[in-house]
Amino acid sequence: MPRGAGKGGKTRKKTKNMNDAMRRPLTLKEDGQEYALVSKMLGSSRVECMCADLKKRICLIRGTMKNRVWIKQGDLVLISIRDFEADKGDIILKYTIDEYKDLKKKGEIPETLKVEETGKDESDEDVEFQEVTNHSKVKLIPDSDDEEEKKEEIDIDTMV
Repeated sequence: MPRGAGKGGKTRKKTKNMNDAMRRPLTLKEDGQEYALVSKMLGSSRVECMCADLKKRICLIRGTMKNRVWIKQGDLVLISIRDFEADKGDIILKYTIDEYKDLKKKGEIPETLKVEETGKDESDEDVEFQEVTNHSKVKLIPDSDDEEEKKEEIDIDTMV
């Protein structure tokens, strides 16, 4: 029998005890740091952030965070503002929803930064479906003008 036969492989063993988000202490901002909301992903590990001081800054994702912490639009992050470039910064930390709630209770986060706290995708709530009354025949609607001549009717009752 192979050694270590169990659940998963090398990746599982590495990430098995990675539940640090629940255990890590809450990190508050210090001098030269600011809370920010990711407004746009720019690529090449660059992000456009809306800071709590109502300034937009271009921020870089630190090398230690690349491919380990996935940052997306709408996430709350802690950035370090550069001394020599006030309109640029570096992302130091990504906050979870629970940490966001704790920061809000402590009054650290201003009202200008609002993070969506829902985990579900709400884009499908406005979709309405119409009831089809005639199920026996379905018409194919072509995508282009060339295919308009090839309209077909399919009888569903004869299909197997």
